[in-house]
Amino acid sequence: MRSLTFTALQGIPEIEPGMALDGVLAEALARNEIKLLDRDVLVLCQKIVSKAENRYVDLRTVEPGERALELAAKCYKDPRFVELVLRESTSVIRCVKDVLIVRHRLGFVVANAAIDQSNIPGAEHRALLLPLDPDASAERLRRSLHERFGVNVAVLVSDSFGRPWRLGVCGTCIGCAGLKPLLDMRGKHDRFGRTLKVTQIAAADEIVAGATFVMGEADEGRPVVVVSGVPEPYFSEPESARALIRPGEQDLFT
Repeated sequence: MRSLTFTALQGIPEIEPGMALDGVLAEALARNEIKLLDRDVLVLCQKIVSKAENRYVDLRTVEPGERALELAAKCYKDPRFVELVLRESTSVIRCVKDVLIVRHRLGFVVANAAIDQSNIPGAEHRALLLPLDPDASAERLRRSLHERFGVNVAVLVSDSFGRPWRLGVCGTCIGCAGLKPLLDMRGKHDRFGRTLKVTQIAAADEIVAGATFVMGEADEGRPVVVVSGVPEPYFSEPESARALIRPGEQDLFT
């Protein structure tokens, strides 16, 4: 296995609604003197994808319903924000002071339906939702980059999620194209010949976690990372990020 490298692209501009991300990336790659190669992986922070797709909502236009008002009183959040969370969710998992955990319409169990107000202009009255379909967003960009550069790359869309029993957030893959996000090791053997029975590797999450460490979580302004050296097996039988979501009947946490 060759070495993995994580290279953040410098000089990505503030993304505005309607901007073509393939063009933004092409300019950044040229500026950083990076040539894409087959089986490179580009990890994009969800925020720039959502901005390009204009997933902004003006809170001044949101009228909270009765359920939002009830939950807002419990978690001490803006009722308009809570209304957006409910619109993006299929169920509420936990609601206590300062915490609102839901099952997002895409299947993720996450705080605030992953709706965010950090690193966006006009945050005092605006919020940013996840892309409508992060897998489709990743696939469109993967195809555009292939047409532009003639290479077969993978594209992952990242977000920062909390995890049961662990403090802090960690980079998590919410959109995947061109990569096998979950590598099934069951049936293989360990170093002593014992057959693996339950081991599955969340490859896309591991790559995204490394890339997020390079991106940073505050004002670093590095929303795109090029990852090189990912082993070839991870590119066989590519799937969407939905492959990483545990089926409800196996969910022991919610």
